[in-house]
Amino acid sequence: MTESHYEIAACALRDAYTGSPILPMRQWLEPTDVDGAYAVQEINTRFWVDQGRRMVGRKAGLTAKAVQIQLGVDQPDFGVLFDDMEIADGGTLDPERCLQPKAEAEIAFVLGKDLLSSNTTPEQVSRAVATVHAAIEIVDSRIADWKIAFADTVADNGSSAFFVLAGEGLPLDGLDLEGAAMAMEINGDIVSTGTGAAALGNPLNAAAWLARTLASRGEPLKAGDILLTGALGPMVAMNTGDHVRAIVGGIGEVSFTYGKAA
Repeated sequence: MTESHYEIAACALRDAYTGSPILPMRQWLEPTDVDGAYAVQEINTRFWVDQGRRMVGRKAGLTAKAVQIQLGVDQPDFGVLFDDMEIADGGTLDPERCLQPKAEAEIAFVLGKDLLSSNTTPEQVSRAVATVHAAIEIVDSRIADWKIAFADTVADNGSSAFFVLAGEGLPLDGLDLEGAAMAMEINGDIVSTGTGAAALGNPLNAAAWLARTLASRGEPLKAGDILLTGALGPMVAMNTGDHVRAIVGGIGEVSFTYGKAA
């Protein structure tokens, strides 16, 4: 595809944020077109930065092997986190800011050191982590009915929308990330469960993949960056008024309400 096709695809995705979801992007991207999809994502990232949005980190997606198989790929993907995507722990997300959102529980890191190498290991990530947080990512899709292929979700900034970090983070030392049990509740009922091992076997593995991938693209992770390392269990749709809470064993809990602020 030509650069103009990618620009048109990027514009269609941007317009969908304040309009209606669009059809899958087959007219611009083949379902497994990795390079083209990231080209579209990068066009919108540059556009939003130019509009004044501030990048505060990155998200890893498709870290569960079952989801990779479902979408016909053999790798995770990534997206950009902007400052206006963060919802305060215990805060409220206005449904008018969403299209077809779903919540998923994750483990997040805040970096205390840069990760500059395209050969970054999980051990190097562990030394760079300042704090570990329970997190909820609110994913959304600008593609109608979530009928996404790999290229659709990558181009659409990893199907990202918003995120919530637990207000209190913990130092990494002594935490069992791989075995940490997760339970996500909506209105007090458990709707999703999993463990830290869902994120490429360990959230540190997901973060190391992210660090290597971004460093190889000349966009390395830096101190202060927030990293979402991938869903620990199935994502769940929400209804207006829902209170969503995620508990990650040994790490903490985090919550928000999907509804109008009081």
